[in-house]
Amino acid sequence: MPTTALIVIDVQEEYFSGLLPIAFPRREESLRRITQAMDHATASGVPVIVVRHNGEPGEGTFDPGGATWALRPEVAERPYDALVDKALPGSFTGTPLAEMLAERGVDHLTICGYMTNVCCDTTARQALHRGLGATILADATGVPDMPDIEGGVVPAADLQRAALAPLALMGVEVATVGAWVDSLVPPTS
Repeated sequence: MPTTALIVIDVQEEYFSGLLPIAFPRREESLRRITQAMDHATASGVPVIVVRHNGEPGEGTFDPGGATWALRPEVAERPYDALVDKALPGSFTGTPLAEMLAERGVDHLTICGYMTNVCCDTTARQALHRGLGATILADATGVPDMPDIEGGVVPAADLQRAALAPLALMGVEVATVGAWVDSLVPPTS
């Protein structure tokens, strides 16, 4: 049976009151499911690793000196095993994540957080490239509406579906928090 870690990516104020508000699933709904996954992971002995994005100081999004850089209190105030700071979309790039996972004997990542189509996607692909398994919790991730290349807008719900489809095709398991929680602790009869 794989040894998994829950990777909680970029659950920062930027996605709530900043320039990139999560639109699908709704912010409050996805945040509730993220914290549910964190609570069940902790109760089940699954390591929880929180990842925080650091932008360039003074350049707008994820500015380490700005108010929108902070982790959401719902995440920051919960128990977690490690905090990883990153500067690029992939949680492995330029970070000690691989070493942390190896020290814990982890061979599978369960991913939640923001944005599904950028940092969660990149981290899941990096996991596969490293020979690790990956699961993405579709209802505990999210995306904003995004501009398309022709000046229009890609609705967040469409973007979420389009981000998850290729991950599933390449072997990333796409699950709900409920199904993942059920796999951690067998139901009592």
